[in-house]
Amino acid sequence: MSDLRVLLTNDDGIDSPGLAALYEELRAVADVTVVAPADNQSGVGRSRSRAVDVDDHEWGYAVHGTPADCAAYALGGLDDEFDLVVSGCNLGPNCGEYLLGHSGTVGAAVEAAYLGAPALAVSAYHRDDFFPPQGIAFSVPAAVTRELVERLPGSGVFDSADYLSLNSPIEAHGKLRVTEPLADYAVDVRDATESEREQHDGDLRLENDYWARLDQPDRYPVLEEAADSYPAWSDRAAVVDGDVSLSPLRIPQEAVTTPAVDDLVATYNEEASIGAPAADDD
Repeated sequence: MSDLRVLLTNDDGIDSPGLAALYEELRAVADVTVVAPADNQSGVGRSRSRAVDVDDHEWGYAVHGTPADCAAYALGGLDDEFDLVVSGCNLGPNCGEYLLGHSGTVGAAVEAAYLGAPALAVSAYHRDDFFPPQGIAFSVPAAVTRELVERLPGSGVFDSADYLSLNSPIEAHGKLRVTEPLADYAVDVRDATESEREQHDGDLRLENDYWARLDQPDRYPVLEEAADSYPAWSDRAAVVDGDVSLSPLRIPQEAVTTPAVDDLVATYNEEASIGAPAADDD
């Protein structure tokens, strides 16, 4: 057994085929403990619970909570120490800055990074259907993950990056590319249709626009039709090209130093009356 200790989690739930594929691949090169949500937690981002129930599982533990709960419980509540946290394999790509914040797969990696553990978030996409069709195997992204995990110890990658976001085709793939998440997002607010009101219990539809729609009727584009929509350095461009996207990232909320903020604070302190001591009438 390898000395490498891996914590494996996801957001699609502990019974998902993507997690099973990663488990089978990674346990060939690492000591793997699974701590994953008991049910599907897609799209919950970095949400955390104040309390969770935990059940034993043949591979580790099933947590009745979010992916971030799983990372917190494993890293703070288990006696084991882990060299790497792997989250996935997600059903569908996670590309672009805004979508990364929505993703429970990435949320587990971010939680791990805040707790001082290097992490890898793994997502899979299908070249033709965007989301992998029902019943398709995750062997390709799982093998890509194993190859990376084998190379990460001693690589120095986590000397500067806190976590990695990986997007792999579900079938044969091109090259591995270093990418950056694209800052490209819009929202369409419109009246909901009758069926949407029944399904979502609301009169207004807030439709997120993560990808260039190119006048297509579906929420996600046919990837070939989006070929010229994204800069070559972006994670979305790599997905469109059928390559494996690897984005090295730091945990968010990075402080910004700017003279404009300094001037704003100075002006406020000189001129604002809010918070000033009350004048003495005597």
